[in-house]
Amino acid sequence: MKHCSSIDTDDILYKLVQEAVTSGKIKISGGVYVQGERPDDSEAEDIVINTIAVTHEKPQTGTSNVNIFVSDKKVKIRGREQRKADRERLRTIGDALVAYLDEQNVADLEYWIENDTTIKEIEVKQHYRNLRISWNIH
Repeated sequence: MKHCSSIDTDDILYKLVQEAVTSGKIKISGGVYVQGERPDDSEAEDIVINTIAVTHEKPQTGTSNVNIFVSDKKVKIRGREQRKADRERLRTIGDALVAYLDEQNVADLEYWIENDTTIKEIEVKQHYRNLRISWNIH
């Protein structure tokens, strides 16, 4: 494979995730975006892809993120309404996406999920599940 840039790895992940959504293997209420393209006011279940770094020596290595955004749910705790992570939707979407990504083979590269964590996004009353992807590109 030619040298990959961060744009190339974003494109590869975008294509894989978009295929999963289009085929119905992943069901979300929103869309799939690369970093910076998700609507600022989105309250939908969206998946956002970005690459942190890709080396230029051969074989190349890299790190990307797949972030699954889900709106918080309203719950009552001690009689007070609060917003908390919708852990079931984060689990359902994330687990389906992990299984889908694990099944895929892409020529001249291998990738794996290095980390999986859930993060609170305070400004938009959402949490997102961050899947950190590591790459080896041959």
